[in-house]
Amino acid sequence: MRKRNTILTLGILAIFFMATSQIIILRGLWKQQNEMLTIRYRSLPQEAIGALRESNTVHDTVQYLLNEYSGKLAKELPEIKDEKAKDEKNKEILNYFTVALNKEQDFTAYLSDYLDKQGFEKNFNYRIDITNIEIFTSDTSSHIVFRSNSFSGRRPGGPGVPVPTDRPGMMPVQGDESRSSISVLRQRLWTDYYLLNFEYYIDFSDKQKQILKETAVSLIISLLSILVVMMIFLVTYRNLMEEKRLSNLKTDFINNMTHELKTPLATITVAGKTLEMEKIRKDDAKILETAKLIGKQSIHLNQLINMILEISMWERTEFQLDKKRVDIEEFMNDVVESFKTGYGNSSTLSQKYNFNGVRADIDLVYFTTMINNLLANAVKYCDKDPEISIEGSIQDNKICISITDNGIGIAKADQKHVFDKFYRASGGNIHKYKGLGLGLYYVKKIATAHGGDVALNSKPGKGSIFTVTIPY
Repeated sequence: MRKRNTILTLGILAIFFMATSQIIILRGLWKQQNEMLTIRYRSLPQEAIGALRESNTVHDTVQYLLNEYSGKLAKELPEIKDEKAKDEKNKEILNYFTVALNKEQDFTAYLSDYLDKQGFEKNFNYRIDITNIEIFTSDTSSHIVFRSNSFSGRRPGGPGVPVPTDRPGMMPVQGDESRSSISVLRQRLWTDYYLLNFEYYIDFSDKQKQILKETAVSLIISLLSILVVMMIFLVTYRNLMEEKRLSNLKTDFINNMTHELKTPLATITVAGKTLEMEKIRKDDAKILETAKLIGKQSIHLNQLINMILEISMWERTEFQLDKKRVDIEEFMNDVVESFKTGYGNSSTLSQKYNFNGVRADIDLVYFTTMINNLLANAVKYCDKDPEISIEGSIQDNKICISITDNGIGIAKADQKHVFDKFYRASGGNIHKYKGLGLGLYYVKKIATAHGGDVALNSKPGKGSIFTVTIPY
């Protein structure tokens, strides 16, 4: 048990470490692909910006609108003295600038067309984040409408210093980025009336899908490798447990066989020593009784040896049947009557057949052995007066024979192994019930050789039902 648990633990740990290493590798690959995608979609807009610098047409419309709007504000703002009114006005100005930028800027359409011409994804969302708005009032002072915490650009010279009136500068930067958005530029617009700083983001909603597509091969290979290792481990572990189970069965068989063989051998030995006694040699009746005992135990010993030899023969060659056509109901009556004679009055047997006169081709010797084994088990594995019911019928062109007993029953964990060679429900040589674990193995082999099968339904303490089905 300790060895099995050690192997299981080591195997699970090995798979865990392998899976962990694969996850780390995949995370690194994912991060690398994400960075490459970000660089690609940052550099392309920068190329587009370079082309726009020569056109001098970007933001012309929005700059005109903002300049006209700011000219009016330059006269209005100095007149507002109330702080609450100033706050409301600032919100109004920020909203106007935001709407104007999002509605009137023509950079998005140009960038989408540029990406399409370069053969890259052209469908994206955009986001404009305003970082600073200043209005230059008529008294040459600066009124700060809005300034974000991330704002780093400062107008040279501070408030009151004349502002250049040349075209706006365009500065590609690396701004704050979400999982799917990429900052492509930081831009400044200014005139005599206002200074505006904002950042432009492009947002590829399917960015994660693109990364997944590019890493799909590596991901699939990693998953397959983990699955293959897990399957190999499970198969190896199962085979190991199966070998251990078979080894235990072999040990049980040797112990049981030794016990079974010792019984007739011990009886024969005792009988032989009895015959050596002078007073026994003078008593013809005692000699005859002892000779019969030796003969009976010799037959029993020979049967055990032949059983083992037959099992070995079955393993090496195909199961050969000598079939004869018989009336199945008459045949079952004969087998049960013979069994009653052998077991005397030790059990109560009832029969109920509904074969409708069906005749079937069966091997009389092997089929008799199969039924006798089932009946013998019903008597052997019963801790009270055995009551056995034998029923027969025809179902779906098959002969069905059910043998029901009131024995000790079979646990569910053992039911899937009871037809295995040498298997017994209890362990070692401490069985309460004698046997080599070959009876039900015989039953299964004989039923299969006839083209049929045998099924089991049992509950511990409530008996068992063995059902043999063969075609006819």
